[in-house]
Amino acid sequence: MDFELQATAPGSAARAGLITTDHGTIETPIFMPVGTLGSVKGVHQHELRDDVKAQIILGNTYHLYLRPGIEILERAGGLHRFNGWERPILTDSGGFQVFSLSGNRKLTEEGAHFRSHIDGSRHLFTPEGVVDIERSIGADIMMALDECPPGTSDYDYARKSLGLTHRWLARGWKRYKETEGRYGYTQAYFPIVQGCTYKDLRTESAKYVADFGADGNAIGGLAVGEPAEVMYDMIEVVNDILPKDKPRYLMGVGTPANILEAIDRGVDMMDCVMPTRNGRNGMLFTSEGIMNMRNKKWADDFSPIQEDGPSYVDRVYSRAYLRHLFISQELLAMQIASIHNLAFYLWLVGEARRHIMAGDFDVWKPVMLERVTRRL
Repeated sequence: MDFELQATAPGSAARAGLITTDHGTIETPIFMPVGTLGSVKGVHQHELRDDVKAQIILGNTYHLYLRPGIEILERAGGLHRFNGWERPILTDSGGFQVFSLSGNRKLTEEGAHFRSHIDGSRHLFTPEGVVDIERSIGADIMMALDECPPGTSDYDYARKSLGLTHRWLARGWKRYKETEGRYGYTQAYFPIVQGCTYKDLRTESAKYVADFGADGNAIGGLAVGEPAEVMYDMIEVVNDILPKDKPRYLMGVGTPANILEAIDRGVDMMDCVMPTRNGRNGMLFTSEGIMNMRNKKWADDFSPIQEDGPSYVDRVYSRAYLRHLFISQELLAMQIASIHNLAFYLWLVGEARRHIMAGDFDVWKPVMLERVTRRL
């Protein structure tokens, strides 16, 4: 994997670049739709490619390991062939999912012991085992196994957790360097910076991670309950240390405002379930603000979902029709909203990139920030 830094924005840490993988090139900053089980909910692959303009999607190691299982994925020739997505794929390590199981998991030096949410069966994720699983899935970018502590963790727990994450990283990195991809293409491996909301721990972790010289680096453990301003402060602390010639991935973030603020602080890659999850519940993100499509105000609004919107659904369907579908509990409502929101997120990062390249990101960003946070 290669990364080319193309431009930086005056008055900002925002950057534009190109990530080159064996499955294609990714223009940064980029938003990555979440396809937990190898599928972005409610959206066909051709819609992701041609309408949403997705350049890379995510799969989740925990979920794919449990179902359909690694044996099936290997027999299929990897996730790309299994789901028909020919562009790059990134896989999470499953650490966050194990963390979210709370009562059904136990962390030890060996790894993360957990019970399947599907059938209660017992499993163990080790740093080495997760590398092997991600090799079998065939992701272009693989994430290291880490512990994601709650945003409200006290200092002692956060320090203990960070030590475990760093020791796991050293083991995972060793396994990564000892192995090769299963399907004839290169797979990158990203370490994850942790440290909760403590500046000294984030600094320590960023320095430790940077020393591995990996193809890219991730920032984890944010947007898990801490205030947004604290999250932004932690991003600044970390990005002052992480290498400028490698992509930086902020995991699991977030709202359009979060994305703009993260880009402003030097983040290159982001993902979140919000566009599809919120879309399925009737919330649309637009360049003019946020719309709740269940509101009665849209009942006789026959204008397009969004004038000059980035998706074909914006032009084909009216606000009144989409509201009718939601009120009637039609499945098409969730599909339309998901496509719209994903297309908007990809449009937003594309516009950010365009303004970084043009040199006026610092002028454009506050105007767009005010617009995307309005309630319509």
